[in-house]
Amino acid sequence: MARKNAANLTIQFSLEEKIILEEYCEKMQRTKSDVIREMVRTLKKYLDSSQSL
Repeated sequence: MARKNAANLTIQFSLEEKIILEEYCEKMQRTKSDVIREMVRTLKKYLDSSQSL
């Protein structure tokens, strides 16, 4: 699905990291893009909470 304000990103993983991501995605029935977007949003929450200290 195309997103209006989308940007492409190329990431290099080790083979082990790639396998972990693929296994997680298969188990959770989610796409790699969806999982990585969620991880980035988690980083945003961390940044927001650390700035309020």
